[in-house]
Amino acid sequence: MNERDPETAGMTPSIPNGSAAAAILSAGVCTFVFSVAAFAGDKSPAIKNGLVFYKPTGALSGVATVAVGVWILCWVLLEWRWGSRSVALKSICTTSLVLLGLSLLLTFPPIVDLL
Repeated sequence: MNERDPETAGMTPSIPNGSAAAAILSAGVCTFVFSVAAFAGDKSPAIKNGLVFYKPTGALSGVATVAVGVWILCWVLLEWRWGSRSVALKSICTTSLVLLGLSLLLTFPPIVDLL
């Protein structure tokens, strides 16, 4: 028969979810930074000129570059901090979804025109 230790019978080993949480939250932060940078570039000529890294694409080149840079930095820092831990994944997913929702609103023209 397969006997189990009575002290550990109800316990399951916890698998660290910090790496997944870092990826999820950094993606949410990246989308929000992308939409804020795009919004700022649309509203301010000075910011728009500062975001032109490649003339044929205009400010979009800088917006994408800044957002990807923030994504990588955020992911590396969160992975370093949470990589081998178990974190509250529900609150991290909720935060990421809220950031994604705000990002979608900031890229929706009728909303942006009101701001």
